[in-house]
Amino acid sequence: MKILLAGLGNVGDEYAHTRHNIGFDVVGAFVQRHGGQFRVDRLAYVAEVKWKGKQFVCVCPTTYMNLSGKAIKYWLDKEKIDTASLLVVVDDLALPLDKIRIKPGGSDAGHNGLKSIQDALGTIQYPKLRFGIGSDYPKGKQADFVLSRWKSTEEKQVADKIAHAVDAIEVIATQGLEAAMNLYNQKSFT
Repeated sequence: MKILLAGLGNVGDEYAHTRHNIGFDVVGAFVQRHGGQFRVDRLAYVAEVKWKGKQFVCVCPTTYMNLSGKAIKYWLDKEKIDTASLLVVVDDLALPLDKIRIKPGGSDAGHNGLKSIQDALGTIQYPKLRFGIGSDYPKGKQADFVLSRWKSTEEKQVADKIAHAVDAIEVIATQGLEAAMNLYNQKSFT
């Protein structure tokens, strides 16, 4: 069974390890945990990981956030993977920092990366792991906030939560989306 694991973010050092790039960080941690290695390929950094009888095609699009759908559609088609076997890892302003949400579908909720995927795939029905980044910013400063780095007081919590998100991906792959939702959607990662 093949799974396309896609982490959303922006390429470039100025975006590395910002709130908006948490998708890259989670997928990177998954690849690292399983001994994979990224290569530069068409529209994305790509790594292949085999684990527990599953083959993961892990992508971090190099198209920038707003064109993520172009890369994801390309890799789904190239690898002949159905959207039900896609998992997108994305930052979520609407969720507090101590939360993750796993869902089988749902709207883009104003997220440009998810909107791009929705437009490219023609559906909102594909699995998502939303990583809460909080919303502690002054009115009108949303863009600055999502592109900011984590506060030093948040770094340990974020590192722990990345490890839990990787665990959640493993549960999705081995036990299914519903089992992962039951295990992780109500947890608080403090």
